Order: sequence, then C-alpha cells, then structure tokens
Amino acid sequence: MTTETATIVVSAIGIVLTLGASLFAAGAWMIRRIDDRIDAVDEKLSTRIDAVAADVTDLKISVARLEGPPRHLLTASR
Repeated sequence: MTTETATIVVSAIGIVLTLGASLFAAGAWMIRRIDDRIDAVDEKLSTRIDAVAADVTDLKISVARLEGPPRHLLTASR
C-alpha cells in the first residue's frame, strides 16, 4: 500500500466518522428538544384537566343544592 492510498483511506475513514458523529449529535439534540416540548404540553394539559375536574365537581355540588332531596309522591303508611 502506497502512502497516497493509505492517506486516502485514513481520510475517508475520518470523514465517515465525522459525519456519523455529527448525525448522532444532531439526532440526540432533536430528540431532547421534542421530549422537552412534549413534557411542557403534557404539564399544561394536566393543569387544564385538573381545573376542569374541579369545576365539574363544583357544578355537581351546585346542582345537588338546587335540586334538594328527592321528593316522594307516595308516602309509606305504617
């Protein structure tokens, strides 16, 4: 193997390793960003769902107070 051939092979290996490492780093960065955004959306939705659940509970209590106890049309005779 001549010096020129060895230099070309080593350069090609270096280029392939550099491109592979760059693609791996870019992929890891994108995945981390996507995960951060998904976590933020999940937290925001959880907060909204909890607020809606609290409102529904308050609404149920208010409706129960308006309706009052159930009225019986027939009374049991003793």
